[in-house]
Amino acid sequence: MTLIIDGYNFIGRQGGLRGDIEAKRARLLSDLSRYRHARPCTLVVVFDGQGETEDEEYIGGVTAVYSKRGESADAVIVRMAESLGQEGVVITSDQEVQRAASAAGAAVFFSGEFETRLRAVCDRPDDRVQRDTPPAPPPRPNKKGNPFRRSRSDRRRAARLRNL
Repeated sequence: MTLIIDGYNFIGRQGGLRGDIEAKRARLLSDLSRYRHARPCTLVVVFDGQGETEDEEYIGGVTAVYSKRGESADAVIVRMAESLGQEGVVITSDQEVQRAASAAGAAVFFSGEFETRLRAVCDRPDDRVQRDTPPAPPPRPNKKGNPFRRSRSDRRRAARLRNL
């Protein structure tokens, strides 16, 4: 499984893109490195770049990809999602990227959903991932069937989220 993270989208969600962007990018890569050690998977973070070619660097087990000049990070993310298909998981809050990645067969999650997972790993001293407890069931309507069972699409989505 490969996690493809929209870097500046994720940073913007955490506290904005104003200020020292280099420090924020370094912090994100450090947090993702800790996450990777707790949950072994392939992590790719895509940023908008300014170079003539697409650059790539490997930092603490995380691959940072910088798009080339004239190409957005969104286009790189969609291209990666298309090449990975169902083996890819795209993390972004950009709806256009979500639609394109979903159409390519990749699982898509909002940045906030992944941020809670990332915080759970980074804020714990022993780096173990804490499993989520299921939410309390809603009040039972006058319907037949098991009220505690989620819909099939919700169960599939939750299973993919647990594997992050």
